[in-house]
Amino acid sequence: MKTSENEKWIRVALEEGRRGIGLTAPNPPVGAVVVKDGIEIARGWHHKVGSLHAEKDALSKLRGDEAREATIYVTLEPCSTHGRTGACTEALISAGVAKVVYGACDPNPSHGGGADKILETAGIKVVAGVLEEECEELIRGFSMVQRQGRPWLIAKTAMSLDGRITRPKQEGQWLSGPDSREEVQQLRVEADAILTSGETIRRDNPALTLRGPRISSEKTQPWRVVMTHQGINQKGFQIFEDEWKERTLTFQNRPKYEVLRNLSEQYGVNTVLLETGGSLLGSFLDDGLIDEWVIYLTPLVTGGPKIAVGGFGSENLEERLNLKNVRIHQVGRDVCARGIVDRGSLKPLDR
Repeated sequence: MKTSENEKWIRVALEEGRRGIGLTAPNPPVGAVVVKDGIEIARGWHHKVGSLHAEKDALSKLRGDEAREATIYVTLEPCSTHGRTGACTEALISAGVAKVVYGACDPNPSHGGGADKILETAGIKVVAGVLEEECEELIRGFSMVQRQGRPWLIAKTAMSLDGRITRPKQEGQWLSGPDSREEVQQLRVEADAILTSGETIRRDNPALTLRGPRISSEKTQPWRVVMTHQGINQKGFQIFEDEWKERTLTFQNRPKYEVLRNLSEQYGVNTVLLETGGSLLGSFLDDGLIDEWVIYLTPLVTGGPKIAVGGFGSENLEERLNLKNVRIHQVGRDVCARGIVDRGSLKPLDR
């Protein structure tokens, strides 16, 4: 099937938008490309909250009336209200573009769907919904906050072939190999917060920091969130004493949905990475709060009592968890499977 011009250029805009993954919260990552007479003349992306939106970033690279009669392709519906910056619809009208093509509708109820009418009234042609599913995936954290009042949750776990995380104390805190651990650093880049349990802190004393030469200098250390029933003595644990200690949050005896809502409302978090033991992971699973899974399988059989994912489990096949858009690849000695939870409706936080 031949790819349409609209799809071709939206894919370019998606490439730009992905550059902002993990950098833009509480805003969504967005990409844009300006095309005139079939030739790309500028592209842009949203770098961080308070900076130029993708459309304006692209337009800022043009001079005079270069954008007049051009088409702009954007992954997300242009904003039509004033926030930290002026409305993008106004900028597009002022630039004289002839056509706006975008992928996902804005999930923000304050101005979602408002751009079409404004632009069309100004004589600009609008095409919406091009590669909509791919564009919606790019903003899934932002959309979750807007629609459900909580961040998008990615559960990450590494386990032996028999589903265990059992390991001798003298052998450190990792089951997975070095290549997988390096890949996890890139996974952390996607997150605005990393959530773990007090038990994991006491057992492993993890840093939960971004490390490695591939980490962008634009990326801020994610919030480190500790959920605990017993409380925790902070002395001697890295996350309470290192240079990022001000970005460590502790929640004691707080309901999960309350913690999640607090992270989005008070700390601007769109995406949370769960890096924790089987007990807390299973609890999030039981409550239907996990949206995406990243599972590393390492070629070991360990036995032992510590399972990777706890919880009550499914009572029948109809209740089992299915994943969609699953990607499987080898990482050194390990195998990684990543997929999005497939459910007809998302779990609201009305409790």
